[in-house]
Amino acid sequence: RIGISDPEQARASGIRIYYYVFDLLNLGGIDVRPVPLRRRKSLLRKAFSFDDPLRFSQHRNESGEAYFGEACSKGWEGLIAKDAAGAYLSKRSRKWLKFKCVNRQELVVTGFTDPSGAREGFGALLVGFYHDGKLVDAGRVGTGYSDAQLRQLRDRLDQLETPESAVEIDRPSDDSIHWVRPELVAEVGFTEWTRDHKLRHPRFIGLRDDKDPTDVVRESPD
Repeated sequence: RIGISDPEQARASGIRIYYYVFDLLNLGGIDVRPVPLRRRKSLLRKAFSFDDPLRFSQHRNESGEAYFGEACSKGWEGLIAKDAAGAYLSKRSRKWLKFKCVNRQELVVTGFTDPSGAREGFGALLVGFYHDGKLVDAGRVGTGYSDAQLRQLRDRLDQLETPESAVEIDRPSDDSIHWVRPELVAEVGFTEWTRDHKLRHPRFIGLRDDKDPTDVVRESPD
């Protein structure tokens, strides 16, 4: 990703990086996924020497709502609640529940607008998602970028610029819009979807270089 989540940029900015380990699936060639989470955590704690930057992610048994409130107040994504007696499952399960502070959605970058005023790089990203094999417009994302991100993203966008739009857009043409080939995926935070399938109060979080754009669909709330 681009931003604080990029380790190289974090190091360059002097930000300390820590690696939190929260589960153990195999120990000495033995599959421990069927073992209850509480036991897996105990084995994990004994398997490593947790000295910075390696840290152990503690399982909390009480005050879940208070921890969730603290996470949201600090601007974190949210919490995951796990059944301490549950085995590890490589699929969605009621044993693991995700509680998000804000909604997040991966979206395909379809274009960008020119910057205005003193802003550098670009004004906003145009984003969309796939539905029935076609790209659907999801609106514009104009906030959440650092100055460095604006410049770095513009460099990548310029290399992808194309005269034709890959998405059907339901608004008049805009001379400030530059279309790009749908090859970049952005992770975006937002409050809700509007009735016309646009993001409300979207905020750029980062790029997802590990995601195939054609796999990006509108996600249902957890």
